[in-house]
Amino acid sequence: MSAQHTSTQDTSTQDTRIQGIAWEELAERFGTPLYVYDGDLLTATAEGLRKALHPALEVFYSLKANPNISVFAALRAGGARAEVSSLVELRTALAAGAPPDDIIFLGPGKSEAELAACLDAGVYAVVCESFDELDDIERLAAARGRRQRVLLRVNPALAISGSRLTMGGKPRQFGIDEERVLAAGDLTARYAHADVAGVHVYMGTRILDAEVVEKNTRYILDLAERVARATGIRLDTVDIGGGLGVPYFDGERELDPVDVGDRINPLLDAFATAHPGTRLILESGRFLAGRAGVYVTRVRYAKESMGERFAIADGGTHHHMAAVGIGSFVKRNFPAALLTEREAGPPEPWNVTGPLCTPNDSVLKQAPLPPLRRGDLVGILNSGAYGPSASPGLFLSHGFPAEVLVSGGRAHLVRSRDEPDDLLRPQRLIAPTEPLESGRHP
Repeated sequence: MSAQHTSTQDTSTQDTRIQGIAWEELAERFGTPLYVYDGDLLTATAEGLRKALHPALEVFYSLKANPNISVFAALRAGGARAEVSSLVELRTALAAGAPPDDIIFLGPGKSEAELAACLDAGVYAVVCESFDELDDIERLAAARGRRQRVLLRVNPALAISGSRLTMGGKPRQFGIDEERVLAAGDLTARYAHADVAGVHVYMGTRILDAEVVEKNTRYILDLAERVARATGIRLDTVDIGGGLGVPYFDGERELDPVDVGDRINPLLDAFATAHPGTRLILESGRFLAGRAGVYVTRVRYAKESMGERFAIADGGTHHHMAAVGIGSFVKRNFPAALLTEREAGPPEPWNVTGPLCTPNDSVLKQAPLPPLRRGDLVGILNSGAYGPSASPGLFLSHGFPAEVLVSGGRAHLVRSRDEPDDLLRPQRLIAPTEPLESGRHP
């Protein structure tokens, strides 16, 4: 992971093997389309990030980026804890072996069942995003005769430029506005069972500049101290968010964790010295999982239309909605490559589309790839985060693809492909009523 690497779309040919296994072998064994994750890279990425950052800063993996249990297990082997946002994600983290003390739960609209599950599991902290939610936690904890640690999610008043999606400085459904938290008064006497003992702030996402991470961290640490002074709460924990990005598009540079550490470690060291009992948390989803995944599709047909080349593949945006370029005014391609082991000609512009009955099902638009043939494998790179879980897999009833994790040179099926019976099983047929005879009225 070097800061000197710049993402370009001239990745038209990719290594035809992953940990010594041919992509074609994986496609034949597990079918296509499929997601393939490099488990060794997942573990190494988590280890590398932890080593680059201050030892007091713990890395929590955001399961929303990729909730596959084996993906999280590989990251956990590298030292990552768990940040979850649903009942299933909570159960996933526990099933993967994460101790409750290494789990935090956040989200702007938690159900009572989710809050109850957090209390019953004994998670380290619930990240509270409204005062009404704080009242709910108080009630549920009181009914159980226990105290539950709560972190207040603060919607910061400041927006720092440099994020691909800025979360602070504007109206959001997330968290409680900074001015409201600072004006809340003494919170320690108001709640007997909701133990408000920390702060969580998330400034933005897809950050590729270490200087932006530094500015965010400086602001959050200062804000945490201001909140503690204004409300009287302890600072058991300060969660500085995260938002570390990976390069997807032309001209984007990889974020070097060593650069990040060089900038934020002195800030963390000073804060840890002033607050030796405070647990410091960094959340990371995309950075930990993104580069370890490849979406593999097979070309079904190759043709030309009005002077443009089209490869119609068996996979599309129903599995990889991020590749559509949601949030961008201009369609930009993820890095992609021919994975089939054969002689490849010079790159030429190709549109790679899926099997859906919509012109929006375009995974790549005018992407430089070798001349494509029927049966070729095309890989969409850097696809380990926000793939199936952020895609409309039920569109046209195709279902979700298989997911495979390669670890130690061996391939493992970690999610079965949806089959027609899987999609039909939850449905219930209601027989239509007998039609009325002609001319009769009810």
